Amino acid sequence: MKDNSWAKGKPGKDLIPLHPLPNDLSTEPLTTIKNKSTRIKGTNRFKGRRQKAVVLFTMIWSGTIALNLFTWGSWFILGLTTIMGVHAVRILFARPSTLPPPLTGESPSDYPLVSLLVAAKNEAGVIANVVKMLCNVDYPMGRYEVWVIDDGSTDQTPQILKQLTEDYPQLKILYRSDGSMGGKSGALNAVLPATIGEFIVVFDADAIVSPDLLRRVLPVFNQLEVGAVQVRKAIAQTDLPTNPDGTRNFWLWGQRAEMAMDSFFQQQRIAIGGIGELRGNGQFVRRHALNDCGGWNEETITDDLDMTLRLHLADWDVKFVLYPAVFEEGVKTAKALWHQRNRWAEGGYQRYLDYWDLLIQNRLGLAKSLDLVMFLFTQYIMPTAMVPDLLMVILRNRPPLLAPIGSLTISLSLIGMFLGLHRTHNLYVDGDPYTVGSNATHGDRRSPQRILRQTIHGTLYMLHWILIITCVTARMSIRPKQLKWIKTTHQGTGS
Repeated sequence: MKDNSWAKGKPGKDLIPLHPLPNDLSTEPLTTIKNKSTRIKGTNRFKGRRQKAVVLFTMIWSGTIALNLFTWGSWFILGLTTIMGVHAVRILFARPSTLPPPLTGESPSDYPLVSLLVAAKNEAGVIANVVKMLCNVDYPMGRYEVWVIDDGSTDQTPQILKQLTEDYPQLKILYRSDGSMGGKSGALNAVLPATIGEFIVVFDADAIVSPDLLRRVLPVFNQLEVGAVQVRKAIAQTDLPTNPDGTRNFWLWGQRAEMAMDSFFQQQRIAIGGIGELRGNGQFVRRHALNDCGGWNEETITDDLDMTLRLHLADWDVKFVLYPAVFEEGVKTAKALWHQRNRWAEGGYQRYLDYWDLLIQNRLGLAKSLDLVMFLFTQYIMPTAMVPDLLMVILRNRPPLLAPIGSLTISLSLIGMFLGLHRTHNLYVDGDPYTVGSNATHGDRRSPQRILRQTIHGTLYMLHWILIITCVTARMSIRPKQLKWIKTTHQGTGS
């Protein structure tokens, strides 16, 4: 076997198995980075999710019905809407921080060591493309390495990777047998002890990145409290005919608007001291912060969302970079979107059930806790509460009690999507290298009317989230979902 390939079960002497602590998460002080005394601890934290989901589901339904029955219920909703409105105004008018200058240096030692990781399972259609891009980044040779974890692929992925190792000495492969446990988290944990980087960067197999990615993102870590940085995600296929008749695919263009909205709120929430979140593809993590959290959690179906909360609980910040972006394939059918978003919704919901005791202790601090509560309410509680509220509307023949909050949520979503599309569309070359968009050209500015049409399109698309959250919260209360890594099939953006 080649020097840059390892088979699980026959590791080299430096590949020491990592034993994450899924049921007893802890962080120790790292005085070399900053003084911290945070400790995350909880025996069997990831057990009893169904019981906790039942309790929360019951509270949402009973609370909504009770508010409809009591005369002061409407006043309570108006008061809550006012508080949420103030928070929304703060988000909309916040000013995001600017990106620091790119890394420059005359000596390779001026550049930190970086490990680029790709967990791949049956990715024959895209794996060669991402490997070639990552092995040709604009970064000093010897200061970065590329690891691909072949997680028991049964297609041509292993053969393609073997051939690629002949051309790229910085490419290293870890082979996991079919049926290995832990999903993507398990794959990343398996390779982590063999990596050398001060910073770990995780990509999906369909990632498309610009050569200057590392030089531009790594300076954000100059702030010692930054534990991770998420790069803006964007859809790769939107400039191609996506339907047989040459028309644009409704789902792909909806995802484009959705990601623009997400990038806007990421920047704005961070600007007011709120929660920055990881999105899986294009996530940079400081090794010290990762060790603080005990590695990736193998008891979750969304490793990025779980890691987000654990980093914040361990007193680290998560930042967001608008440019450069990482492009990825979007899903083209309603069925594929349904399966993908069900997993995202359940994984996002799980983290609140897993860490609820730490969250109510205000371990995040006031600003992050308030931001997280508002996000939880609008993304998860509100869609679930709409069902009992609608039933009460039918039974009592009265307007929906949650109408003020619903109106605020929709308005915030519309404004955020419009501003997000405007911000990402109008990134163009104009003498400022820190506002250059990787998918735009000089003068490629979109009119407000066109952006408004895309906003309406995206808003109609986002209605699927209400149905998904309603189904997921109900299902989690009835039966737990088996933990498994459900991957989206990637075929290449030209497909």
